[in-house]
Amino acid sequence: MSASDAHTADQPSCPLAHGDGLLPDELRAWTVLLAATGAVEQRLRSVVKETLDVSHDEFLILCLLAEQPRTGLRMTQVADLLGRPKTRLTYQIACLQRAGLVSRRSVCGDKRGVQVALTDKARELLRETSALLAGTVRQALADSMGPEQRAAMCSLVPDLETETR
Repeated sequence: MSASDAHTADQPSCPLAHGDGLLPDELRAWTVLLAATGAVEQRLRSVVKETLDVSHDEFLILCLLAEQPRTGLRMTQVADLLGRPKTRLTYQIACLQRAGLVSRRSVCGDKRGVQVALTDKARELLRETSALLAGTVRQALADSMGPEQRAAMCSLVPDLETETR
């Protein structure tokens, strides 16, 4: 039995997972999802800072851009997709640019348009750290959920199923 199995075996089942409360199923599911997300976020914050030397919010920008074509996205798209105010995003992008992790360029034909993309340095850094970061996510989920919640999450994210057993 692994350490995470022993840890989750000691945890009571999440009370939000049972249908005998006041909340409808959708709200209970949302609350469980938020709790799991919070556990992952808390664990990732320190690992991201140690391995990438960026904040968690900056890491989310890198992850979003990593899933895009090499040309990147407009700043307004990044702000919309991450639900961030444009002023805050401008500051975070400037920090990432100073670190050599993103590039910014004007959009042809649009005076105000700015396109942001990952640099090769950022792509290599993400490649080097992706296994550690994915393992951190798996472990945080395994440590923060009971067996039923983990099974439900694994049905949404199939790669987690074999990793968290």
